[in-house]
Amino acid sequence: MTTDGNGAPIELTARDFKSDQEVRWCPGCGDYAILNAVQGFMPELGIAKEKIVFVSGIGCAARFPYYMETYGMHSIHGRAAAIATGLATSRPDLSVWVIGGDGDMLSIGGNHLIHALRRNVNLTILMLNNQIYGLTKGQYSPTSERGKVTKSTPMGSVDQPFNPLSVAIGAEATFVARAIDTDKKELAEVLRAAAAHRGASFVEVLQNCNIYNDGAFDFVREQKENRLYLRAGEEVRWGDKGVRIGADGSAEVVDASEGGLLVHDPGHVEPSVAFGLARLTYGTVGAVPLGVFRDVRRPVYDDSVAEQIRAAQKQRGEGDLAALLHAGDTWEIA
Repeated sequence: MTTDGNGAPIELTARDFKSDQEVRWCPGCGDYAILNAVQGFMPELGIAKEKIVFVSGIGCAARFPYYMETYGMHSIHGRAAAIATGLATSRPDLSVWVIGGDGDMLSIGGNHLIHALRRNVNLTILMLNNQIYGLTKGQYSPTSERGKVTKSTPMGSVDQPFNPLSVAIGAEATFVARAIDTDKKELAEVLRAAAAHRGASFVEVLQNCNIYNDGAFDFVREQKENRLYLRAGEEVRWGDKGVRIGADGSAEVVDASEGGLLVHDPGHVEPSVAFGLARLTYGTVGAVPLGVFRDVRRPVYDDSVAEQIRAAQKQRGEGDLAALLHAGDTWEIA
């Protein structure tokens, strides 16, 4: 239960998380649905607004903190994960969220993202993937498909695109999930699981940019039969098809009637199964896996740093910052 400054219980609603700022995304942008879903979910946290922080980099999605009635920071291009790491480590009492697009997080910010994930910093990271640079008017991004014709690739992109979930799992992320912008119910389910996870939670949200990359995910946003929902403890299947793990460890699609289907276990310690599921795409198997791929426990970076500080203080005392700055080899510039 959320309480006010005097300890009295108060009940927050989605409206309490809407700021007084005018929302300035293009009409029809998928970001609206994601913003509404997040604002609607926030009361479930039971955390006072003053204890919640949204950190973003640069891009369309990076305007998110303006629209949340919480603390927030619209920071530097690609640096949101790094700034959030410092905040979460120094203020473990806060719920820290990172918001960014595929260009911000997987291009200039790729290095910061993978290190936040492998360190397992206590962050909830939402990557809004529209497979394009929308804010700068339509250049190809690190997730754009090969052959993508944009203003910066007039003959078609020759890059092999990132699979965001493969990147996250490869970086040893302890929580990895995927949702769709317009699927509010399932998006809320994923947000619920991500927020409950202690450590770095990475969520890819497939988001439509109706101006520069309209319809990029219609095959799963509009055609629900192409959605493969991952449910813990249930067979991985959709329609008359299912998934088995092959002899080489890869996920393979078979006729569901053959049996022996994979039973989804996001808590499996080995990441290979989650990685195999992340490799399934509409282009290769005709369906897109959604939900929680991986949810495992590992020491949290923030806790380890705090423990180390306590150990240092026990051995050497509280310390003196001024004395530290003037210790060792110093010199004066004449």
